[in-house]
Amino acid sequence: MKPRCNKPYEVGFAEQLNSLIYYHLENHDSGRHHLQVLEENAFARKHVAPKKGMKKSTFFELNNSRGLEQMSYMFKELQIEASEAILPQYEHLGNLVAVDGSLLDAVLSMSWADYCKTSNKARVHLGFDLNKGIPYKIHLTNGKSGERPFVEKTLSPGQTGVLDRGYQSHKRFDRWQGKGIHFVCRLRNGTLKTVVEQYEPPKESIVFYDALALLGKPHQNLSEKPVRVVGYKVLGTIYWVATDRLDLSAEDIAFIYKLRWDIEKFFKWWKRHLNVYHIMFRSRHGLLIQLLAGLITYLLLVIYCQEQYGERVSIKRFREIRNKIHNEAIEAGGPPDFFRQHSGP
Repeated sequence: MKPRCNKPYEVGFAEQLNSLIYYHLENHDSGRHHLQVLEENAFARKHVAPKKGMKKSTFFELNNSRGLEQMSYMFKELQIEASEAILPQYEHLGNLVAVDGSLLDAVLSMSWADYCKTSNKARVHLGFDLNKGIPYKIHLTNGKSGERPFVEKTLSPGQTGVLDRGYQSHKRFDRWQGKGIHFVCRLRNGTLKTVVEQYEPPKESIVFYDALALLGKPHQNLSEKPVRVVGYKVLGTIYWVATDRLDLSAEDIAFIYKLRWDIEKFFKWWKRHLNVYHIMFRSRHGLLIQLLAGLITYLLLVIYCQEQYGERVSIKRFREIRNKIHNEAIEAGGPPDFFRQHSGP
């Protein structure tokens, strides 16, 4: 993206990225608050802001029009680096990726974020690596956009998508099996099951049902290929789960679906502690930049916690890192490792 005048841009991508990482780490409550800190805070002015400062017009035009390709590249590279740094927790269960969507409130002037007559919302579609506990892929749409099409945009053959019942689609179950995309998907209560082969559930187990079955009603939504259906009960709630994984026990299938809650916990942590709830940029480009920067910040935290402590990210370590960034700058007089090692493409 070229500048709108003959004057070249004075802010590079490394400065753009560092500025947004700092925003997410410090929980500034608005873009203007962030810019004020970049101008008035000695640490931010020395180690984060561009040498000539960052004007409001430059900041918003920069993030609404530039850096998306580089930000996407950084996210992909850091996702690979974080994945290599973490030992898988459930390797015997395969490559597990939870797929889910989350709504973000948008202002009415964001016409692209269509949701309903009285409000606008954007929808984040996220793939989350359950073995490593890290974000895997991201897509951004308006709030009305359906979630099911993003399963195939997120997963690769051989991976197992872990999905809530909103993703139930018998035609897609057929298609995913044809493409080699595995799935563990909760079924809606009352889904009709035509048993093809019945299996004996394990004794003294939460599992009470295990069968190969066709789903749906004939001449309406009947699946062409049978799927394995596992029924189990936890704390008084009955769960029905469909899967094509015949290589695992019924209890393994139940456990895999339980892991889906990890993506819910990630959404909650990411939004609350990295300030993703507050939308600074109103264009789709700008919001995707902000979301990618938030994911990059999380991956940097993952890598940092692994390298320094051999641990996964926690709020305790997050607070320690924020304090350490400031202390290193004061004591050493130079940029802290967190910014120096990971800035720029």
